[in-house]
Amino acid sequence: MKISCQKTALLNGINIVFKAVSSKSTMPIMQCILIEASYQEIRFLANDIELGIETIVEGTIIEPGKIALEAKMFSDIVRKLPDSEVLIETNSACQTNIRCERSKFNIPGLSGEDFNYLPDIEKQKSIILSQFSLREVIRQTIFSISDQENARMMNGELFEVRGNHLRVVSLDGHRISIRNLQLKESYDSMKVIVPGKALNEVSKILSGGPEDEVRIYVTDKHILFEFEQTKVVSRLIDGDFYKIDQMLTGDYETKFEINKKELLNCIDRASLFIKESDKKPIIMQIENSNIYMRIDSSMGSMNEEIEISKEGKDLRIGFNPRFLMDVLRVIDDDTVSIYMINSKSPCYIRDEENTYVYLILPISIAA
Repeated sequence: MKISCQKTALLNGINIVFKAVSSKSTMPIMQCILIEASYQEIRFLANDIELGIETIVEGTIIEPGKIALEAKMFSDIVRKLPDSEVLIETNSACQTNIRCERSKFNIPGLSGEDFNYLPDIEKQKSIILSQFSLREVIRQTIFSISDQENARMMNGELFEVRGNHLRVVSLDGHRISIRNLQLKESYDSMKVIVPGKALNEVSKILSGGPEDEVRIYVTDKHILFEFEQTKVVSRLIDGDFYKIDQMLTGDYETKFEINKKELLNCIDRASLFIKESDKKPIIMQIENSNIYMRIDSSMGSMNEEIEISKEGKDLRIGFNPRFLMDVLRVIDDDTVSIYMINSKSPCYIRDEENTYVYLILPISIAA
């Protein structure tokens, strides 16, 4: 194989597929990036079985072929090359020469014949949405995914399609995040659980705006995201997602509207007094047209008062400040509405149209 590419194109291709290189496997081929030059295309591919990414890299094919190169070494070399044209050439023994201006490297490779290609995904029907919308809906829910390996269902997000409506849900046992999105077309009903790792990587790769499309294909075991010159395939999490509709309610005893930025900044200041290992709650005392925020810890204390517009009863309640901040950071509205029942029931942050619904469990506080 012999190909020529500009360093910027080469590095961009490496950065895209590197996210699917296995960091745990003891098999050398799993720690590689496959370069395949054929059919007038230069393709880069990485696949750790759970997640596979393929992208097309701009360049010139001088001699077709394929080679698997150790991903970290290949990435480090290309990253340090001059911003110029890069020539990559391999021989029958899989030795690979990389040349750029006066720099020359020689590294061993592996035969591409043993590489795990992406699984074949049937492309009869696709769900289409904008790259911007998908990137945003992931950003607005991904923080609620559990990082506990024994809570497998909570390691992913529910993607549920009904007609022209997409609902994305994540939860970790302490909170639930829901985003609802209107699609341009109607589709057959679909419900799958997509691993958080795959969604994280997809959101990092997506760079398009509202006019740039991403197509999603689903099988019994896999989901494929296809956009521009890139394909991302992930295994799905098998099983039934939690029945979250049974956890949601429209009832409330207290409702208040508050300036989102003021509330976020207040909680951010309060978090100065919380260590990483601490589980100190921020206490909200909701009275009349004010909310009094207080936090006490071994490092100090803080009190602050914010004006609100309130309906219903006064209430005293405590929350993990990080959970509140995670939600407020992904809401674009200037004012948020918060609904509460009592000091032991979840609070809801949602808008009138239910385009977003966030549920957060409170922390018990002394009377």
